[in-house]
Amino acid sequence: MRAVVQRVNGASVVVDGETVGEIVGQGLCALVGVTHDDTPEKAAQLARKLWSLRILQDEKSCSDVAAPLLVISQFTLYGDARKGRRPTWNAAAPGAVAEPLVDEVVARLRELGAQVETGRFGADMKVSLTNDGPFTVIVEI
Repeated sequence: MRAVVQRVNGASVVVDGETVGEIVGQGLCALVGVTHDDTPEKAAQLARKLWSLRILQDEKSCSDVAAPLLVISQFTLYGDARKGRRPTWNAAAPGAVAEPLVDEVVARLRELGAQVETGRFGADMKVSLTNDGPFTVIVEI
């Protein structure tokens, strides 16, 4: 699994004019991609990492300050643009594999006590956020 994690001061996801997920104030926005060999165990590991990642103000984590997370599925994180001008998506898991694993990340975060908002899997999402810093890291499990 792969996540692009941004420290934010507010973020939201809109689908067809409807806000489907939103966090207000300090938190994390995590774009999550799934590849073919990912498992529920990797999803749980990613959830623990996101919850405890010390990238908020004063090197705090979401678990330290009860900061919310916005988790958004993003198959394009496994795009490969090394050859030619058009990326290939061969490394991205198909929706039937990816959706339950993204859901597992969200479920595990909630089990840890996190307030989690989400996008809508497979939808044309409009994501808005204020990157705080800017501060962005890539997490691979």
